[in-house]
Amino acid sequence: MKPRLAEAFHMPDTLELPNGDEVTPEDVFLYNDYPYRLVWLDSEDHAFELSPLYWGDSGMDIPFRDREALVDQWEPESRGLLSEEEWADWLEAAADDPRFDDDELAELAAELPTDWEPDGESGDDSGGLLDRLGL
Repeated sequence: MKPRLAEAFHMPDTLELPNGDEVTPEDVFLYNDYPYRLVWLDSEDHAFELSPLYWGDSGMDIPFRDREALVDQWEPESRGLLSEEEWADWLEAAADDPRFDDDELAELAAELPTDWEPDGESGDDSGGLLDRLGL
């Protein structure tokens, strides 16, 4: 008697990143200088995808057929799991980067494992993209 498909295939609990960190779908890690989560896929073509924390399910997820494909695309800006202090440093750098708007930074700060708040957080509308550009 053949085992049912669900019994024959067991989804792993963790994925080993190229730097040696082991992650689960609950973990947030830095991939190509942006926070991502692991998503296991039930697909014949791809085993998993990396979903950008703020932009997940927007068509920006990155599918991989296997771990080796991830190893091939692992860039120097990919650091894996970060400490609370390292995430705060990353958010601070992102706050000075015009690619990130205030809404994205606020959402990321709420999801990342850190207590970071933007400098000068006072509840007013200052510090937006136009202020950062000096306009």
